[in-house]
Amino acid sequence: MCYYTNMNKKMYSTQEVANILKLSRVEIFRKIKNGKLKAEKVGRNYVIAQDDLLEALGKIVGASKKLRIESAVKRAMKEYGKTFKKLSEE
Repeated sequence: MCYYTNMNKKMYSTQEVANILKLSRVEIFRKIKNGKLKAEKVGRNYVIAQDDLLEALGKIVGASKKLRIESAVKRAMKEYGKTFKKLSEE
């Protein structure tokens, strides 16, 4: 059973996510508790947004990961910019 919030955001139950990831429901709760899987609490249960599920599957890059990647690229360009230019000339 999928849940819709804002009519644009598709949400999955922990059981659905467990079936998709081929894990037990208990393991899904562990991943939520450890912060490896983002979830929202609805009553006594959790629901997982489709984007968060895709991020967990590695199919998309989340906003926080995107910021870390951009930061790493900027730092590399600052530290090794001249080296990169020389390599591109060869």
